[in-house]
Amino acid sequence: MQNKVVHAAEKKAFELVIDSILKNLGKDTSKNMVQLINMAEKILGDTWAPSAYDMLRNAFSDPEGKWVKFGTRLLNEVDHDVFKKAFMTLGYEAGFRGYRTSQEMAKKYDCNIPWIILMDPTSACNMHCTGCWAAEYGNKYNLSYEDLDSIIEQGKELGIHAYLMTGGEPLVRKKDIIRLCEKHQDCAFHAFTNGTLIDEEFCEDMLRVGNFIPSISIEGFEEQNDGRRGNGHFEKVMHAMDLLKEHKLLFGTSICYTSKNYKTVTSDEFLDLLISKGVRYTWYFHYMPVGNDASTELLLNPEQREYMYHRVREIRDWTGGKEIFAIDFQNDGEFVHGCVAGGRCYCHINPIGDVEPCVFIHYSSANIHEKSLIECLQQPLFRAYRDGQPFNDNELRPCPMLENPEKLQEMIHKTGAVSTDLQSPETCEHLCGKCVEYAKEWTPVANKLWSKTLEEKATNAAK
Repeated sequence: MQNKVVHAAEKKAFELVIDSILKNLGKDTSKNMVQLINMAEKILGDTWAPSAYDMLRNAFSDPEGKWVKFGTRLLNEVDHDVFKKAFMTLGYEAGFRGYRTSQEMAKKYDCNIPWIILMDPTSACNMHCTGCWAAEYGNKYNLSYEDLDSIIEQGKELGIHAYLMTGGEPLVRKKDIIRLCEKHQDCAFHAFTNGTLIDEEFCEDMLRVGNFIPSISIEGFEEQNDGRRGNGHFEKVMHAMDLLKEHKLLFGTSICYTSKNYKTVTSDEFLDLLISKGVRYTWYFHYMPVGNDASTELLLNPEQREYMYHRVREIRDWTGGKEIFAIDFQNDGEFVHGCVAGGRCYCHINPIGDVEPCVFIHYSSANIHEKSLIECLQQPLFRAYRDGQPFNDNELRPCPMLENPEKLQEMIHKTGAVSTDLQSPETCEHLCGKCVEYAKEWTPVANKLWSKTLEEKATNAAK
C-alpha cells in the first residue's frame, strides 16, 4: 500500500511539471526549460549527477541557443498528449521509477536487470536489405501476442517499462503492437522500422495510444539508400515522415553507417532534410558483420570511424551543429561506460523466444517458452557479461565482438551458449574472426582518442 501511495505522489509531481511547461508555452521557453530542469532535480535527486543538471541548465539558459530552439520546435510541433505521455512513460515510469526498481531487483536476484528489452514480434519483413542481420531469419517465426504480453508483465515486475520492437519488420504486427500500447499505458514502446507500413490509420492509432515512437531506417539520399534497401524505399520513407509530422507525432531515424555512406548520413544536407521532415533524434549504428554471409567490405577503416567520432559530436554540440539529437551506439561508449548488453542496460529476445545478450550477438542458452524472464536473465552467458563488463578500459572499444573479439569467444566457450541464428547458425570463431583485423587497426586510434578524453576530464576536474 505504501508503495502505491509513493508511486501516485511521484507520478502526480511529474505530471505537474509537464503541465506547467505546456501551460506556459510560448511565454519564455528558456526560462521554462530551466525551471523544468530545476524541478526535475528536486524530484530525481541523485539519480543523475549534479554536473548533468548544470550542463542542461547551461544549454537552455541562452534564449537564442540551439537547444532552446530545439525545445521550442518540439513543444510547438508535437501533440501535447503525446509529449506528456513520452515524458511520463519514458521519463518517469522507465527512466526514474523503473530504473530504481530494476537496480533493487538486480541486487535481489544477483544478475543484470535491463532498463529496456528489445524483442522481435516477427522475423517477417517486406524487404531484404544488404547487411541486415534480420534478413537471415526468414519470415516464418513469430512471438504471439500472449508471448509479448507475458514478457512485458514479467518485465514490469522487475522495473522494466521500456520495450523496443525489432525484427524482421515489427510493423507487420502493428495491430498487436497497438494492443500492447493500449494495455500497458505505463510503458514506453518504440520500434525500429523500415517505415513502409506507416499509413494514415496507423498514425491515428499512434496518436490515440500516445506511447509508441518509431525510428525509421534510412541510409542516405535516394541513390545510396535504395541501393541497399531497394528501389522506391526512400520515397516511401519521405511519405511516412510527412504523415507522422502532419499528425504531430514524435519520431526519429535509425541509421546504419558503413564505409560507403558514413559521410552522406552525417552531412549538413542530409540532416537538414531529416529536420525539415520533423525528425527529433537519430540513432547511428556502426555496421556489424553478423551472419555467415555478411560482408566485411562495409566495415569502416580507422580513419572513417574517427571521422564519425568527431562528426557526431559536432552535430549535437551544445553551441553548434544541428537541431537534432544524435546518438552513436558504438562511439558513445564513454557516456554509458562501455558495453550495455547482457542485461546491463538491455537485452534482445528473438522471434522464437531465445533471450540473447545483444541484438547483434546471436547466442543464448535460455528461452522464454522454457523459463521465466528472470531465469533467462540469470543464464550463464549473461552472468559472464556482467563479470566481464567493461570489456576494455578504453570505452571507445566497448564491444566483446567488434573491438575485443577474443572476449566473446571466451564467454561462449565458458558458458556453453549456442548459436541462435534461425537461418544459418554461425560459430563464434567465424563471427569474431571477421573482426580481428578491424579490432587490431582500430586500437591505436581509439587509444589516442581515449587518452585525449581522459586528459580533458582531468583538466575539467581540476578547475
